[in-house]
Amino acid sequence: MKKTITVLITCFIISSFSTQLSFKDAQLKYPRVKQAYKDKSKCISKLLKSHNISNAEIYIRAFKLEEKIEVWAKEKTDVTYKLITSYPFCFSSGGLGPKRQQGDYQIPEGFYVIDRFNPESNFHLSLGINYPNASDKIKSNHHRLGGDIFIHGSCFSVGCIPITDDWIEELYILSVEAKNAGQTSIPVHIFPFYLNEDNYEKHIKDTSISGNHSKFWTNLKEGYAYFETNRTVPTIEVSEEGHYIFK
Repeated sequence: MKKTITVLITCFIISSFSTQLSFKDAQLKYPRVKQAYKDKSKCISKLLKSHNISNAEIYIRAFKLEEKIEVWAKEKTDVTYKLITSYPFCFSSGGLGPKRQQGDYQIPEGFYVIDRFNPESNFHLSLGINYPNASDKIKSNHHRLGGDIFIHGSCFSVGCIPITDDWIEELYILSVEAKNAGQTSIPVHIFPFYLNEDNYEKHIKDTSISGNHSKFWTNLKEGYAYFETNRTVPTIEVSEEGHYIFK
């Protein structure tokens, strides 16, 4: 009898392991993701192959003034990233400056990661970011900071970044592929504008644009410059005052 129970338990464990789905397989059970792969997988494969990448890790950065998302990628075993594609915003709400409360219509600014994949989004497909992050929580004076910030499809939003159904399918697949290959954290860095020296000096002097954000943007510029110099994503910590620290 004990032998029979042991055999049954062993069979159940083996069966459980054999039926576990990969992240990609689980996503492909959703009709929109399945159709996106059908329509876009060949062009995504071609895109990665053109950059000699077969096992990708990705990094996403967005620029509010220029209304652009950049996608950088690297081979999993490599150190530095390459720019592989970019997507325009389809719509933008709010103005320059960070998001500090619910209902301010602002797209956040800062250093985030993708924390959710939504294959049944009201906006076709969507990738959630972890706003509010530790810095946002410290720097905001409001009790209700808001949340549910996504990069998604469609062409309308309040505080999110819509890039049309067509483009979100590509970005969603790239993100699924990266996570499925073992990337545990996909960084999403959102900047007010390109923070190179000339652009920074131009906008920081224009008080109608910079307002009271100059110190915050100077802090963001450190993270921007780190990647521009090294083509690697810095390790980011947050001080007790809410400032970003880059290592």
